[in-house]
Amino acid sequence: MQLDKTAFQFLKELNNNNNRDWFADNKKLYDASLANTKDVFSNIHQNLEKHDDIEKQKIYRIYRDVRFSKDKTPYNPRFAVSYSRSGKQLRGGYFLQIKPGDTVLGGGFWQPEKDDLFRIRKEFELDDSEIRDILAEEKFVKYFGGKLEGEELKTAPKGFDKEHKSIDLIRKKGFIAVRKFTDKEVLSPNFITEIDNSFKALRPYFNLMSDILTTNLNGESLI
Repeated sequence: MQLDKTAFQFLKELNNNNNRDWFADNKKLYDASLANTKDVFSNIHQNLEKHDDIEKQKIYRIYRDVRFSKDKTPYNPRFAVSYSRSGKQLRGGYFLQIKPGDTVLGGGFWQPEKDDLFRIRKEFELDDSEIRDILAEEKFVKYFGGKLEGEELKTAPKGFDKEHKSIDLIRKKGFIAVRKFTDKEVLSPNFITEIDNSFKALRPYFNLMSDILTTNLNGESLI
């Protein structure tokens, strides 16, 4: 199982012809491309279930909501999916976007709610050794560059020391591991395997964050 070249080409052409007339004329090609991509996403889901507990798969619509957007193009020229982990004790989620020139895989915590964000920051303030060890792991460095991405404050959050040794982590508003793929890599026969290897590399990170978000600072369970 792999992504068909025609599905990838459809996205390229849609990007250059982002209008309803062109889309209507190429609806059959879209339907075939979507069917192939859904098979790819399903295969990724099956692989994930072998080493994680997934609650649901969400495939994002290609149709854009332009009501409140300055960009009035009607379609998002990508295929994208997310996978949510099951239960209160399993935190974190997986994401994949397939888009010519901008295929990206991500995993983590995009915009944690207020209480979760505060809990994460307090943990890193108290002790950053475990997260530093995970970020330095060989596979995490290989697939994700040994770093977390996400929006950041320009300075320390209220109540935190701007000179703290972990301020690079504390000022983050999101904690996402990101891997980018070239178009050649997306169309290669081992693309799905590389996706799964990347997701596996996230598990130590997910395990730590799940532990943080289900306990208090004394290590006592909250669930």
